[in-house]
Amino acid sequence: MSAFVLRQGLVIGENSSDVLDVFIDEGRLREVSPRVDVPRGTKEIDAEGCWVGPGFVDLHTHLREPGREEAETIDSGARAGAVGGFSAVVAMPNTEPALDNAALVSYVLDRGERTLLDVAVAGAITQGRRGELLAPMAEMAALGVRIFTDDGVGVQDPSLMRRALDYAKPLGVRLAQHCEDEQLAAGGSMNEGALSSRLGLTGRPALAEELMVLRDIELVRLTGCPVHFLHLSTARSVALVVAARLEGLPVTCEVAPHHFTLDEGCLESFDPTFKVHPPLRGASDVVALRAALVSGAIDAVATDHAPHAPELKELPFDEAPPGMLGLEHAASLTYEALGADAADPTRFFELMSRGPARVAQLRAADVRPRHGAHGATMRAGEDANVVVFDPRERWTARRDTLESRALNTPYDGRAMVGRVRALVAKGELAVIDGALA
Repeated sequence: MSAFVLRQGLVIGENSSDVLDVFIDEGRLREVSPRVDVPRGTKEIDAEGCWVGPGFVDLHTHLREPGREEAETIDSGARAGAVGGFSAVVAMPNTEPALDNAALVSYVLDRGERTLLDVAVAGAITQGRRGELLAPMAEMAALGVRIFTDDGVGVQDPSLMRRALDYAKPLGVRLAQHCEDEQLAAGGSMNEGALSSRLGLTGRPALAEELMVLRDIELVRLTGCPVHFLHLSTARSVALVVAARLEGLPVTCEVAPHHFTLDEGCLESFDPTFKVHPPLRGASDVVALRAALVSGAIDAVATDHAPHAPELKELPFDEAPPGMLGLEHAASLTYEALGADAADPTRFFELMSRGPARVAQLRAADVRPRHGAHGATMRAGEDANVVVFDPRERWTARRDTLESRALNTPYDGRAMVGRVRALVAKGELAVIDGALA
């Protein structure tokens, strides 16, 4: 493995930040100190004025392989993640076929080992994600799977969800829920409200999300098994999770960048790029989610990176699939949402790295086959998964420069502030000067 030193960046620990050098050798942080003397020939990276912290971790990445490789592959998704500063991603199971057994999980893990990043896997809760029979979670957990979800659709049957929680608890894993009651949301393509009525589009009400959040909080109370709530989009959903957490219930939640940067007004153009489930909400929810990011109510920012082949996103709005890209812009959008120049770097890394690593059980204290440790405290001896983020850089997002195979980003042409300058993943330099090494 290569040896290199990150010079004079603001190193962000869990409770402190100091201008330090970070010397990396043989896949480890060998020394973190005000000035490191390194062997001749060691590559030096200027990190002055940048934030240096643990590589980002995405809890919610759709890599599409197997089955939809025309939209994304494990390799192309990993390249997109690297440019975005991610040293680890969790691959969602709504592939074709679904990741609902040990053989398919092993396939994705094997392919992931050949990429720049650590690729962890979320297994399906039910067979085929059909919400009828439980998948063999124990077999997948033996391979290191620590999150299970039917993402794309929530487990609709409360009795089945209760059995899943009872099954999962002794395995030491966490269930993650896509919170939408399909009977309430059926046929909807945007947020239900005055705008959907004016546009003549069927709405997906906020209540469809909030009822399932409330239901599963009560199931957590009953079973004691942890639940992670995926891509929450309303102020009330977050408030329900915060209240449950204050009661001591083991619940966590994430929000996606599109839900705290875009609102339902984007749908006035009928552009399917902005179609996503749960849908973009009203402006008041966007403001509330941004405030929750700052306050600590949110455990993680997760991209919900959802690539689609161009011909699918060019279908009429009602027919186009939901979802948008997220990996390559999430860090900049989170920095912006935290207040840019006034942003707290410790909070930034909690949302982008340490929080999600904790939920995914990817931290050093967790025993996890086939993966390194993420969400580091930035001390000597830790695995070298480190990002250098430049909070000063201003740039413009461009669809034609994406590493993803897909093009369905809602941020084409958007002015951004803050950018990943370098990434060390699996102990190797994966990104330098904002591009793949």
